[in-house]
Amino acid sequence: MRLLLAIAFRHLMARKRQSVVSLAGIVLGVAFFMAISSLMQGSEADFIRRLIDNSPHITITDEYRTNKRQPVFEAYPNAAIQLRNISPMPENRGIRGYIQTLQLLKTYPGVRASPSLSGQGILTFAGRNIGLTVTGMIPADIQGVTTIGKYMQKGKVLDLETDSNGILIGETLSRKYGVDMGDSLPITSGTGTTRSFKVVGIFRTGRGGYDERNAFVTLPRAQALLGQPNRINSIIIKLDDAYQARTLASQIETAIGYKAESWQEQSEDMLSTLVIRNIIMYTVVSAVLLVAAFGIYNVISTVVLEKQRDIAILKSMGFEAHEIQTIFVSQGVMLGFAGAAAGVPLGVALMTGLMQVKMKVPGTREPITMPLSWEWNIFAIAIAFAVTASILAALLPARKASKIEPVEILRGGF
Repeated sequence: MRLLLAIAFRHLMARKRQSVVSLAGIVLGVAFFMAISSLMQGSEADFIRRLIDNSPHITITDEYRTNKRQPVFEAYPNAAIQLRNISPMPENRGIRGYIQTLQLLKTYPGVRASPSLSGQGILTFAGRNIGLTVTGMIPADIQGVTTIGKYMQKGKVLDLETDSNGILIGETLSRKYGVDMGDSLPITSGTGTTRSFKVVGIFRTGRGGYDERNAFVTLPRAQALLGQPNRINSIIIKLDDAYQARTLASQIETAIGYKAESWQEQSEDMLSTLVIRNIIMYTVVSAVLLVAAFGIYNVISTVVLEKQRDIAILKSMGFEAHEIQTIFVSQGVMLGFAGAAAGVPLGVALMTGLMQVKMKVPGTREPITMPLSWEWNIFAIAIAFAVTASILAALLPARKASKIEPVEILRGGF
């Protein structure tokens, strides 16, 4: 084997310029593969992290996944007369028995749950009517299931406990309409009930529409404003392991009957888009290594063409066809591993350089950095793909070399 590798190495050194060009293609291919893969995986992980952090892992709402059939259809499934335009009786919406539901959720390990009541209201301020989504919550519980606490610019979420008439508003609403800490805000619900709230906190999530149209109050005050005493319309759940949300949501929905949506179900379209984006990314980046592999194919094919007499002599000396094939496949392996060995440090340098890039996106106040991933699988895939592409590129000319007939070559026949 040592002799075969020595012959393969000498063949490559005989065409240094072409070998160096092919090697450079593999080096650049590995480096760009790593840099782009790291950037794409990092951005995906950052997006999912933000999605997981800023959204409930599971949301239980006062809805059913499938509407119940009308009692008349249940009582007379095969009636001769068909009834149409039957409207369900109006009912007071809300999750019934939510205290028992919360107690049930506490029995699941790694589950944190908090009740909330959301509804629409009209804020009248400085002669303007502003539509708001008012959410009632329990301040001590909500900090464990949402990230609203870390977005507070003025005041704290727990300030709602010290002032029962307090309200938290978004920074966009505060800036756009001139609302500030301590201002009194009259809000009217759809039932015609009007309550006055005092601004005790201002938050900024960075989403302008959300910061302008959402406000938070205590749960009892929201129930009084919306005319739904002792009712809630959603339960927000956070898990220690966010990726168990889909399985647990199904179990909870089976147990209580109300619709329980996991964050994966709510964001299914976006997650599918990420999968398609990754497929496109790996296809494009892999094309760089495939182009480099064609360079290896060209070098080894040229070596086979130029060394036909040498191959014939080796065969006449007793070298088997598989040994001749091993010589030329070894050249592809050498170029692949050498390219990977030089490409990985270059890729690390590119990734480090990308981490230093800062840019200011329109609409943001602070510069952001590029999110990169340093997972080991990025390095492993880049090395494996480079070596595999090099071996496949060398395989065809190697098989051609192994089939050379020494008698014809030595006689001068082609």
